[in-house]
Amino acid sequence: MIDRNRLSSLNADEQKLFLSRNPKSKAAYEAANNLFGRVPMTWMNKKAGGFPIYFDRASGNRIWDIDGHEYIDFALGDTGAMAGHSNPLVVSAIKTRIDSLGGITTMLPTEDAQWVAQNLTERFGMAKWSFSLTATDANRWAIRLVRAITGKSKILFNAYCYHGSVDEALIVVGPDGEGVSRPGNVGSPVDVTETSRVAEFNDLDGLERQLKNGDVAAVLMEPALTNIGIVLPEPGYLDGVRALTRKYDALLIIDETHTFSAGWGGMTLRDSLEPDIFVIGKAIAGGIPTGTYGLSESFAERVLERTDLDLVDMGGVGGTLAGNPLQVAAMKATLEKVLTKENFAAMIDLATYFTKGVNELFEKYDLPWSINQLGARAEYRFAKPYPITGTAAHESADAELEDFLHLYLANRGVLLTPFHNMALMCPTTTKADVDTHHEVFEEAIRTIITIV
Repeated sequence: MIDRNRLSSLNADEQKLFLSRNPKSKAAYEAANNLFGRVPMTWMNKKAGGFPIYFDRASGNRIWDIDGHEYIDFALGDTGAMAGHSNPLVVSAIKTRIDSLGGITTMLPTEDAQWVAQNLTERFGMAKWSFSLTATDANRWAIRLVRAITGKSKILFNAYCYHGSVDEALIVVGPDGEGVSRPGNVGSPVDVTETSRVAEFNDLDGLERQLKNGDVAAVLMEPALTNIGIVLPEPGYLDGVRALTRKYDALLIIDETHTFSAGWGGMTLRDSLEPDIFVIGKAIAGGIPTGTYGLSESFAERVLERTDLDLVDMGGVGGTLAGNPLQVAAMKATLEKVLTKENFAAMIDLATYFTKGVNELFEKYDLPWSINQLGARAEYRFAKPYPITGTAAHESADAELEDFLHLYLANRGVLLTPFHNMALMCPTTTKADVDTHHEVFEEAIRTIITIV
């Protein structure tokens, strides 16, 4: 049990400290009168201190703000900077593309694109690839393709999944076990139940109950939920999903935009998954906006056989800037030189060390909290045992406690992902950085230990 009055007082103290530390960020925020919500993207308002920290520069796993503070960055752009900020190998490729070769957007392919596609095939097994600017777009285009090929209208998701701002994905399981619109859904074009079905992650019975309706074109899922904590699959669950999709003639789309942290080939390679379509974004271009979707050989053939589909011009599966030379050069450098098997092994070892240390703190202070690890990524949750469904993970959230921990850490030079309690390792993260997190995290725990 938590004394909410004292927690509020502690939060107020941290907010005062944050305010005194960051006068330039506060002034910049207050001056941003022409920005919707005073920020470039409204999700930047997810903050514990009343205004966001304003960015100045970054390198590796370090960020500096405009007030001159240095931070150990465990957020890493919510996986967008998994390769580290401004990795010199990626920067060199980008500079060569711009300075020596020229041409950022041309509407023409480069030879690098085939190299990237072949590397993605080696990692994830899909035979054919197409590029987008975000994984959100890749998911949208994948949904168009599966609807066209199957003739079915609905896509099935897991409650509290994350697939960007895809309209169809904003569905959760309601009290009666059927789908309802996710709270806060903004301006959906139609009631989400017209386009989507939903089942809890790790619930094969619930999945089969929805698939039996016969109107599901595809199941679009993360192989582990990642934006509501890290909800890991129970033994046999992912094999069960694949078996059920085949039984009910639905396709399987695996989105590894976040779960790529599992390793060189993500969970798809590690766990021998067999998707029909595969989606990834963010991490594979070292910070340059990117997304890709891959098709299995058999599904690609089914699509190309459909001569009635406009796959060249206005069919809704492309964008003018997708696959531009700059994006592709960044992908090639990141995949070839940074997110290598060797770097992944070191990142995962460090995340294991991070997880072990956090678990030791929970045990030391007898806290009813837990932590899950997914490769180079780890996240703690205010529940024990760790939830195994998206809804249970959502219900275990504690916004006030999260705000306190985020603010306490930030005030002492440690950044976690602002949407949740996720920490990600990159190639330049060190054991000393993890130790610093643990020291500050333990200080925060000791501050509230009398109220837990």
